[in-house]
Amino acid sequence: MIDRRTALKLTLGSVAALTAPAVFAQTQAKPRTKMVFLGTKGGPRVGVGPSNPANLVVVNETPFVIDCGMGVSHQLASAGVPLESVKYIFISHHHSDHNLEYGNLVYNAWATGLSTPIHSFGPKGLEAMTKTYWELNKFDIETRIEDEGRPDLRKLLIAKDITEDGVVLQTPDVKVTAFRTPHPPIMDNFAYKFETPDGVIVFSSDTSYNPKLAEFAKGADVLVHEAIYLPWVDRLVTRVKNGATLKKHLLESHTAPEDVGRIADAAGVKVLVMSHLVPGELDVTDEDWRNEAKKAFKGRIIVARDLMELKLPL
Repeated sequence: MIDRRTALKLTLGSVAALTAPAVFAQTQAKPRTKMVFLGTKGGPRVGVGPSNPANLVVVNETPFVIDCGMGVSHQLASAGVPLESVKYIFISHHHSDHNLEYGNLVYNAWATGLSTPIHSFGPKGLEAMTKTYWELNKFDIETRIEDEGRPDLRKLLIAKDITEDGVVLQTPDVKVTAFRTPHPPIMDNFAYKFETPDGVIVFSSDTSYNPKLAEFAKGADVLVHEAIYLPWVDRLVTRVKNGATLKKHLLESHTAPEDVGRIADAAGVKVLVMSHLVPGELDVTDEDWRNEAKKAFKGRIIVARDLMELKLPL
């Protein structure tokens, strides 16, 4: 079992365990582009095992956070990333395991010294959610502005609803493109493509099996795709009261590992990373996940675990 406080560094197909999280400010042999899988367990349940969904892309020391499940602030700190250095946040869809710590991440960054803007992007409702967060925390924010001399946090977070597919952010180093993919009953749900100087990374978001996602990810260096282990679903439904309803939802809104492999194969990606694992605990082994995906994809397959790190170029 991998300790959540232990970072794993993946380079050129080898895996080297670190005795402590990588230091964000370290300059020696620092990659220009890297990914950190902050939270790899799918679903809203919070436990002592893997953290809820969140990912990080760092390009030229600029952090891009993808999804904000519970624990994202702690996981960023564990990865050695100063919270006040976060510049961009992307929310894939409005399920709680993807947006529950959105406002709190920004607040926590402010508490550690944030003084520069954060730009956030997500499906329709993100702007309203941001406004509501300010209303919820009005007393605390205004008290700390007065008592502690902090800048007004409400002016530092710039939220933008995404209403259609296409480029949502272009910086000198990174282009981010959104692509709507179905996650029934949620249809306002976006996969994201990050085009960096060192390669292309695609995050599937939660999604049912969607061959069009392979077109979106065509030729990517890394595809990070969610996965659900079907035999586990059959076991689960015998243990919960809402088993039949839950099973229907899970099967209609997520992708089995073999189908994940089909997407990776059709896209011709260099590396497939399975994350947002359901179940996220170690009920299912890494080999179980890989063996299913290998039925359709013969390339390199990584089963993500919390604080695992991947450098680009591969």
